[in-house]
Amino acid sequence: MSRWIKEWDPEDPVFWERTGRSIARRNLFWSIVAENIGFSVWLVWSITATRLPSAGFKYTTDQLFALVSLPGLVGAIMRFPYTFAVPRFGGRNWTVVSALLLLIPALSLVLLVQRPDTPFWLMMIAAATAGLGGGNFASSMANISFFYPDRKKGFALGLNAAGGNIGVSTVQLLVPMVILLGGTGVHLRNAGLMWLPLIAIAALGAFFFMDNLSSARSNLRDQVAVARRKHTWIMAVLYVGTFGSFVGYSAAFPLLLKTQFPTVSANLAFLGPLVGSLARPLGGLLADRLGGARVTFWNFIAMGLATGGVMYFIQYRSFAGFLCAFLILFVATGLGNGSTFRMIPVIFRVDKMRAVEGQGAGALATAQAAARRESAAVIGICSAVGALGGFFIPRGLGASIKATGGATTALGVFLTCYLVCVAVTWWYYLRASFLVKRVPSLAHARA
Repeated sequence: MSRWIKEWDPEDPVFWERTGRSIARRNLFWSIVAENIGFSVWLVWSITATRLPSAGFKYTTDQLFALVSLPGLVGAIMRFPYTFAVPRFGGRNWTVVSALLLLIPALSLVLLVQRPDTPFWLMMIAAATAGLGGGNFASSMANISFFYPDRKKGFALGLNAAGGNIGVSTVQLLVPMVILLGGTGVHLRNAGLMWLPLIAIAALGAFFFMDNLSSARSNLRDQVAVARRKHTWIMAVLYVGTFGSFVGYSAAFPLLLKTQFPTVSANLAFLGPLVGSLARPLGGLLADRLGGARVTFWNFIAMGLATGGVMYFIQYRSFAGFLCAFLILFVATGLGNGSTFRMIPVIFRVDKMRAVEGQGAGALATAQAAARRESAAVIGICSAVGALGGFFIPRGLGASIKATGGATTALGVFLTCYLVCVAVTWWYYLRASFLVKRVPSLAHARA
């Protein structure tokens, strides 16, 4: 069954209204479904780890934070090959494969959590396989970026990412419920079993209803070429600050609640990822209207202020203040996720258009197509680097708690990082009107 589309030009308003929009929406829907399940499996250990002691596992607090952080590291690594898989195999084809790969971490969890004598190293391997779910995001975002015109990418990518990100709050809300099903006691195997039918739905939906784009195909050399671009790595740094914070805090929040406020139920942890996920398309929409760089700049300032609030309320043991400040921080991570991804297509489109300025419509169309391919590759690279936050933030918080008994030291480091991101955004994208300076004829464009 072949589902390759050979002609695809979303920048053409006539094509978009007659054909492109309906196809893009159909692919976006099933991409969100598959990505949502991927995120859920990726972050399943964030809540499962908090229940291991009650199930008879004799792991230390630092070991539990290690189980929470390892999927983030593996997920970040997997995002590189997943990004390059879309142009090589096709977005629809790879969505099917990546969905089926989620069976590995789901079944591994089912088998091992039933044995309290499982050695820690073996449980670490099982947690590591959950990183396969983290790879789904990169391939999904790279794929959907090809379907939408630049003027609509911010909201479309924000919606696609939000649908996936909600998987974090989904897993943290539902797992505490399903592990209580099946009689008395805690049944941790249900935390893996619940995803098996959903994985099947995602794979079948992608197989029957998604498409591959011939225009998205490119060789590995062309994709790797973006790694030599300065702005690829600048945007990667900014994305560590936004998405890295979102996934890192999402993974660590249940354990952080449990260690810092032992009398409060960790079941409230789902609220953070939920508000962060819902804020993501709003960040993309604001960036479409106001400019991604401007939104990103002020958003990092908000993240720094919210982090300071979290530090203050932890010190004075105010749970209400701590929760409010952390929810604000989560909202800011979501807004920043949307705005930073909106910046990427514009930055690389402008660079390509600058190179062919004055050479005619044909050269312009070729440049736009090349910009779409490069933007997809950059999105994948940035998402991979950004996902490292899913490892470093839980490990940083775990190390801080182990060394000092509290999370303030780690949060102080994170606050410093946000101030660096404020400076980077201003220096490269606001200081000298980045786009206008490079392409005077495109003064209306906004990074």
